[in-house]
Amino acid sequence: MPAVTAADPLALPRIEAVDPLTTRLRPVVSVSTAPRGFEGDGFPVHRAFGGVDTRLLDPFVHMDQMGEVAYAPGEPKGTSWHPHRGFETVTYMIDGEMAHQDSNGGGGLITNGDTQWMTAGAGILHIETPPEHLVVSGGLFHGVQLWVNLPRSQKLVQPRYQDIRGGAVALLSSADGGALVRVIAGELAGHAGPGSTHTPITLAHVTVTPGASVTLPWRPDFNALVYALAGDGTAGAEQVPLHSGQLAVFGAGDAITVAADARQDGRHEALEVFVLGGLPIREPVVQYGPFVMNTKAEIVQAFEDYQAGRLGSVPAQRIEAGA
Repeated sequence: MPAVTAADPLALPRIEAVDPLTTRLRPVVSVSTAPRGFEGDGFPVHRAFGGVDTRLLDPFVHMDQMGEVAYAPGEPKGTSWHPHRGFETVTYMIDGEMAHQDSNGGGGLITNGDTQWMTAGAGILHIETPPEHLVVSGGLFHGVQLWVNLPRSQKLVQPRYQDIRGGAVALLSSADGGALVRVIAGELAGHAGPGSTHTPITLAHVTVTPGASVTLPWRPDFNALVYALAGDGTAGAEQVPLHSGQLAVFGAGDAITVAADARQDGRHEALEVFVLGGLPIREPVVQYGPFVMNTKAEIVQAFEDYQAGRLGSVPAQRIEAGA
């Protein structure tokens, strides 16, 4: 996985080892396997939150692992223009490229380790497509798209776009150098990621080398989720098996532990996990398609506003994906 890495993890800031006498390690509440599906114009995804109690996910609404898939020439697919309202979309690219454009003027190309952060807020139209050269050549495609809810007071904020380059993430090492931690947003072990969030959250991509483990300090008032992007390992001090395409939900505590099996499958060199958590909003959630609101009436209003063109219009000039 060519997402941002480090030649010498031991030269990075270290996450201090936790004190077992004063730290409450979070227990694993559940491990679930993401069902497969298709998104947009037909690209394969794993529905990471499928079957999980939504109360355990708050403030997150939806997450897809896009790929991992090796496209043949002519196969790469994206999405057509579509609306959003009431939440934020976060697209993190691990392998491959994706071009984004929205009706608010945001957009560009995201590639290995980059993040596109779009606050839909009051409403926006956007499109995500593979660049033309990738359609022609084919290639590896792998990423994550996460939907972060907005509280009622911020549902209708002005749309915003953040272009987060992979080199901007905070790179950390576990105490023994066995894990590389990329902090994308929020704060972890005193280090802040570049993503600016309306809802307090922490997002990190962690690579755990075979046989190693990492324990991350975690805000007690946040929920804690670990999704295995690739590889095999365990979650929690109780060493619950965790494999590629599975989500571990953790209970209460001050820290979370993840370990990689000493022997990985032939396709992956390490355990790759997406670690996320946030402050629960604890408000009613009504989701219908691309809209996430608090009431059915607000969903109806969102559709009416979209049909009336109040969520924006498709720009006449398309951004060049390879620019």
